[in-house]
Order: sequence, then C-alpha cells, then structure tokens
Amino acid sequence: MTINILADSACDLPLSYFSENNLTFIPLNVHLEGKDYEDGINIQSKTVYDAMRQGAAPKTSQASPEFFLETFTELAKQKKQAIYVAFSSELSGTYQTAVMIKEQVKADYPDLDLTIIDTKCASLGYGLVVKRAVELAKTSASKEEIIDKLNFHAKHMVHLFTVDNLEYLARGGRISKASAFVGGLLNIRPLLHVDDGKLVPLEKIHGKKKLVKRTLELMKEHGAQLAKQTIGISHGDDLKAANDWKEAISKEFGTTSFDIELIGSTVGAHAGPGTIAIFFLDEMPVD
Repeated sequence: MTINILADSACDLPLSYFSENNLTFIPLNVHLEGKDYEDGINIQSKTVYDAMRQGAAPKTSQASPEFFLETFTELAKQKKQAIYVAFSSELSGTYQTAVMIKEQVKADYPDLDLTIIDTKCASLGYGLVVKRAVELAKTSASKEEIIDKLNFHAKHMVHLFTVDNLEYLARGGRISKASAFVGGLLNIRPLLHVDDGKLVPLEKIHGKKKLVKRTLELMKEHGAQLAKQTIGISHGDDLKAANDWKEAISKEFGTTSFDIELIGSTVGAHAGPGTIAIFFLDEMPVD
C-alpha cells in the first residue's frame, strides 16, 4: 500500500482489520467509573455495555493531540503520502484537533503530504468508508482519485439507528428524560439518522414489528441497488438482533453481502446496549 490510511476507533472496525491491512489506528478516549481508557486498546465495548447495564454513565473524549503530533511527525519524517479518514466533525472534536496538529507539524515539515477527510459518518457507516479507502489504496489510483471517491462514498452513506433503551440517549442529552420515561412506557422505538454529520431523530415508532417494517420502507425509498451493495449492520452487544435484521433485509431486497460489527465504546457509550444501526448507499459509484 503506497498511500497510508489512518482511521480512528469510532469506525467500529476490529483491531484485527487494522493490523491485517496495515492501517494506523487512532484511539478515542473513554472515561468510565473514574478511570481513563483508550478505546479498543485497554478497554473493550463489552465492558462498557456491561457497566451501562449496571447504571454506569461512561463519557468519551477526542483522540489525544500528542498521539496526532507523534504520528503526523513520523509520516513527515518518512515522507509518506497519507489520508486520515476521520469520524464526523459534528460528533467529536477529533477532526478539528487533527487539522490543527497537521498545521503545527507542517510548520516544521512543509512537505507533509497528509489529507484529512471529514466523513460526516459514524460507526460502521464510517467503517465502510474506511474499507473503501483500503480497497482504493491497493489499486493504482492516485491520491487525488482516492480522495474524490472517498468523498463520494461518505456523502452517499445513509445511517439508520434505533436504540433499545431511550434512557441512554437521555443521559447524553439527545432527548429529554421525560421523553425517555414516556417512550419506555409506550414502547416507542426511536429511529434516528445522520444529517450532515449530526445524529438526529427521524421518527418515533410504536413497537418492534412496525420499526422493522418502516426501516425496510426507508431503505427501499432511499437505497440504491440494495441487492448489489454490502449492507453494514452494527450492534450494541446484541448479535442475535443484528442477524435478525440481516435476515429481514436479505429477504426483502435479496442482499447477500453484509458486514456485521460490534459498536465500539465511542458510539456505544452514548447509544447504549441493544442499539442497532444500518448503513447503505443512496447512490452507487460509477466505478
């Protein structure tokens, strides 16, 4: 791979994928029960979910500026071409910090060849963009061609999220505590999506069966050639539910290619256990 790809832990791809494809892994930070951790390094999302089920309220923070400084300086010294495919700037300050540190490094190393892409994506939607970057970096495409195709992929990535317990969104300030209480009583399932990088409510739906039906309707309405895509499904420690969604999508659209991953600590700390997220493109690339 002549072009180095960097990505952070909010992409919800396993560390094994990073090592197998020689990607640089950038951990965001998790704060749980008075201790600080590096997401994916010395804490795993299962630990976070179990703590949340017991009433803990973890918090997250952006990647370390010192990590960026060391990583970007090393890229400059080795004169490597690199692309950092970053978590949405609307959901974390990580992108902005990376841009700031890049300019700091360029002051000492003007030839630093690093492009930072704000994907405006989250979880495995972001992860699918990272995977696209890896695919493209293994071809003979130029860096400019890769960046252009990545921007297309990120722009057309649709995110649909639903959570098992509204209380977790209330803790993070996404909805009011009163709404969470009433929603729990009425079996209301929120459906959320990502709009210009922000996680925002889309609809409130009564019951799981109606939620599945409505989600499939939205996929049919917005998805492009769903049978030919790789559909991403990420889950908050509920693999059975993820597989149930896979079966429903496959039956409805004839899709055969799926990527199912556990939602990492960065996103999971806010969405909570039981979250299900589905990702697909609303327009297919020409290539």
